[in-house]
Amino acid sequence: MNAFLGMLANKPRLLGLGEPTHLENDLLRLRNEAFRQLVEEEGYRTIAVESDCLMGLVVDDYVTSGVGELDEVMAQGFSHEWGGLAGNRELVQWMQEFNEGRVDQVRFAGFDGPLETSAPASPRPVLTTLHAYLATWLDADLLPCTADALDALLGSDERWTNPATMMDPTQSIGRTADAERLQLIAGDLTALVDTQTPYLIAKTSREDWQRARLYARTASGLLRYHYWMADQSDRRIARLLAQRDSMMAANLLDLVDRGPTLVFAHNAHLQREMSSMHMAGANREWWSAGALVSAHLGEQYAFFATALGTMRHHEVDTPPADTIEGVLYEQDQQLIDPRTLTGSLQARVSPWYGYATLDPAHLPSIDGIVFVKDISPSI
Repeated sequence: MNAFLGMLANKPRLLGLGEPTHLENDLLRLRNEAFRQLVEEEGYRTIAVESDCLMGLVVDDYVTSGVGELDEVMAQGFSHEWGGLAGNRELVQWMQEFNEGRVDQVRFAGFDGPLETSAPASPRPVLTTLHAYLATWLDADLLPCTADALDALLGSDERWTNPATMMDPTQSIGRTADAERLQLIAGDLTALVDTQTPYLIAKTSREDWQRARLYARTASGLLRYHYWMADQSDRRIARLLAQRDSMMAANLLDLVDRGPTLVFAHNAHLQREMSSMHMAGANREWWSAGALVSAHLGEQYAFFATALGTMRHHEVDTPPADTIEGVLYEQDQQLIDPRTLTGSLQARVSPWYGYATLDPAHLPSIDGIVFVKDISPSI
């Protein structure tokens, strides 16, 4: 990684390291080593991973303050069951050990929204936590509603997390009168966090205020996601995909204020090109989090895509010689400048749905390629 940083015109504030598939410890350990080098040699202090931003606070509290027990932190600090992966456990252990006795600590963050595959989360936890924070420190007449009124509008969590809404938008409550009122309340609470910034930081702490901003972003983002869950047009899926990446991008743009940050996620979330997916019988396109933050940060964002040769436990065998992966497979390099890949290259076709190959058309917008020749099964 450091060799590529030396090739960039500027050291990026946000460095994206993508992966072409999930749940592989070989890729997580490559990430861990890259982060360790960036911390020790380049002054990076934050890693953001494709996991629930609220659950990530559990991990951050553990690595910075020793709050909780490791097994509990791994179970409660990651979404999508990623806490069970050895590579993630090793990252958390290293961060906690590195931070002992240090002032300039490393920080952990999830940057995904609380959006499980079957259904998005209820906005109750973030809205009630945000309301309670503001109610503790501000005059009651500044708040848009009381805690009881907020509770009544939210209703039962089951209304929000009903998995049937994924396939049937008519079952979503995202466009009900209550949901629309909650969107206005979330906006008002967010405005209070912003307009009362000096007072809130003085009365609480910058850390508490930053978390309040995270709750505010997440509340508004979740309510917007639920709004599109109720959409019955043919643009529904693309809107949901775009809303998720928009929430990711907002979290990343906030994190870079801490200092240089490494973000690790699927290549599709970090690429500068428009993302696409064939889903529900049609091709869906949207701008990824990487494309959004790149538009904001310019050269202060860099993206390194990971590619792989074989993953035989998923029947991904030796790549064809006329593909990006095929060319790299015959070389003995782990870090590659995309500008050196010339000639007519074809897109590799993956035999397994869980592995996304590199598109040759994307090479001009990739700053570097990390190539892993062979992936072993995760154990």
